[in-house]
Amino acid sequence: MTVHFIGAGPGAADLITVRGRDTLANSPVCLYAGSLVPRELLEQCPPEARLVDTARMTLDGIVDEMLAAHRRGQDVARLHSGDPAVFSAVAEQMRRLDAHGVDYEIVPGVPAFSAAAAALNRELTVPGVGQTVLLTRIAARATPMPEGEELETLGGSGATMVLHLAVNRIEELVERLVPNYGSECPVAVVAGASRDDEIVLRGTLSDISDQVRQAGIERTAVIVVGEVLTAGEFPDSHLYSVNRCRE
Repeated sequence: MTVHFIGAGPGAADLITVRGRDTLANSPVCLYAGSLVPRELLEQCPPEARLVDTARMTLDGIVDEMLAAHRRGQDVARLHSGDPAVFSAVAEQMRRLDAHGVDYEIVPGVPAFSAAAAALNRELTVPGVGQTVLLTRIAARATPMPEGEELETLGGSGATMVLHLAVNRIEELVERLVPNYGSECPVAVVAGASRDDEIVLRGTLSDISDQVRQAGIERTAVIVVGEVLTAGEFPDSHLYSVNRCRE
């Protein structure tokens, strides 16, 4: 018996990987985050599969479902939105499974920030403009940020910053980023990336708060901050340069 932590992707049902889809189709139990995972994906489950929406469950309740399946000898598909590597809360689930001697694996998925970049038609690592991407969030009702990972500290590099779980505190975010990035730094907000109701906002730190409020965006959004969003003049990558040795 194995628990398969599957990245369901950012929202569009067809952005799950082939491995994730096939694993889902062969798991008699599926635990899914109902508030984020597209319902269409559940159609990939076996007809008699046990489907459990974990949106309102505690960690203990979720792990209990996994352990019950373990006792029955049934594989579990644990569907998480995006990619399990980032802001997925799989670490504490795996820690508990380790304590019970339950096997598990991770099946990667398309992360939300990749879907946001696709919606914006932008590369987040542009030669001569930005080669570093910081994935972070702010501490609100979630776990406090570790020392040294405050926005003021991270922003000191001027690197492209991608923020999750922060759009409902956009005014605070702007106030904390302006000292490092400047009020005219390009910003984009992508809500529901890859979904039918996707919303894309483009602006600067000086006007993005108003745009977010006018659009009524309060959750499920990625915020991208950095000059790469509007870069037009930059050197070509060395990757395809005529001067690059290809022997």
